[in-house]
Parts: sequence; C-alpha cells; structure tokens
Amino acid sequence: MSKRSTQPIFWLLFGAGGMLSALIGWMLVFITGIAIPLGILLAPDLFSYQKVLAFHRHWAGAAFTFVVISLFLWHGAHRIFHSLHDLGVKAHAPSAWACYGIAMAGTLAAAGLLLSL
Repeated sequence: MSKRSTQPIFWLLFGAGGMLSALIGWMLVFITGIAIPLGILLAPDLFSYQKVLAFHRHWAGAAFTFVVISLFLWHGAHRIFHSLHDLGVKAHAPSAWACYGIAMAGTLAAAGLLLSL
C-alpha cells in the first residue's frame, strides 16, 4: 500500500486562502489603508477601539477575523514553501515544518486571542 499524502489538505487551505484574498483582500486593504485614514466614504471613528472591540466580541465578527487571518496565513505558507522549492531549497521536511508550523502557530494564536476577548 502506498502512503497517503497530506498535500490535498494544504492545497485546500491554499486555494481557500487565495480565493478569500482575491475576493476581499483588496477591500480590506482599501478600507484599512486608504478609506479610514483619509476619511473617504466612511466615518473616521469607524475603527475606534470600542467599535472594533464590539465587533470582535460578537461571534460572527470573531469568526470572520479568524477565517481571514488563518486562511491568509495558510495561503502564504504554501506559496512560500513552493517558492523555496523553486529557488532550489531541497530539504522538504525542514522547510515544510517551518512554513506550515508558522501558519499553524499563527492560527492557534489568532484563535487564542479571539477567544480571550
């Protein structure tokens, strides 16, 4: 019997993160980097501490933030892992553990911090 591969799991997380970043990543950059600081189309106090805290204390806001952070991390980790392979880094296990370990640590940190609110 051949050994089962874990690659489909990482490709699934990569694809989901890529789709999410293509659909809403540009909007998040526009809102947090351009619209709020310049006061374009949105109220300047939209990202006040009280409003952001209230958003993240609600289960839907925390879930949205967790999904965005974790899928962006897994997408980036998978892209970096395959870019390292393209650059000639042949040590698969150490580079895989480093890339995916950072994504897992970030996912667990996001979950812990959001649950502590």
